[in-house]
Amino acid sequence: MAEAPLLEIEDLTLSFGGLKALDGVSFAVPPGVVKAVIGPNGAGKTTLFHLISGFLTPDRGRIVFRGEEIQGRPAHAIASRGIARTFQLVQLFDHMTVLENVMVGRHRLSRAGLLAGALHLPWTRREEAAIREQAYGALELVGLSSRAAQPAGFLPLGLKRLLEIARALASEPTLLLLDEPASGLDQAETERLGELILTLKARGLTLLLVEHDMSLTMEVADEIAVLNYGRLIAEGPPRAIQRHPEVIAAYLGPDWQG
Repeated sequence: MAEAPLLEIEDLTLSFGGLKALDGVSFAVPPGVVKAVIGPNGAGKTTLFHLISGFLTPDRGRIVFRGEEIQGRPAHAIASRGIARTFQLVQLFDHMTVLENVMVGRHRLSRAGLLAGALHLPWTRREEAAIREQAYGALELVGLSSRAAQPAGFLPLGLKRLLEIARALASEPTLLLLDEPASGLDQAETERLGELILTLKARGLTLLLVEHDMSLTMEVADEIAVLNYGRLIAEGPPRAIQRHPEVIAAYLGPDWQG
């Protein structure tokens, strides 16, 4: 018997004015895979991420995560269920250190409230020490532990993207959404990112990836969904997608060499 999908998207539709950003999109993400969502600019990829993570509410359709409908729930409630994400434009606290940025990602798992923290109770100090240790572990995973004490704002773009991934990982998600993580990276940084994605998959994490770098996508993805003008035009393994006539016409182009 096949394992149930971790995430199910059913008939997802959202319009802005008269423009349909998503139009009846349906697909599933099995547990333990890397699934990529590709398509030209304006295809609806980031809108899809905003819907899954609770930043937008669909006009129609269902988003089912671990058997529970989550569409329309607030972002913090969805995050608490085990979905973390990064953003196309990196969003960090530049004045805080690299380590402190990752510690923020542990917030949903913390038991200490504002009053308990202000009183410096023994158990809150122990919890803070544990959060610091776990955040440092996330930095080690992405290769940034040596920069833990540096202000995040001083990092180059490639390292900022890794830091944002580390912060998302600190919340111990079941599903990680990566929105164009290779944007602005050079070849060496992109290769390092690909290795990290495969490492996370090997550790049992499920990833949903929006990415324009097709070499990276074809290397790391188990499955690919293709959007164009808000509609799903193809879905399948990388080898099938890179040969799909409609995908070639809409996005990859006739000169694509897979």
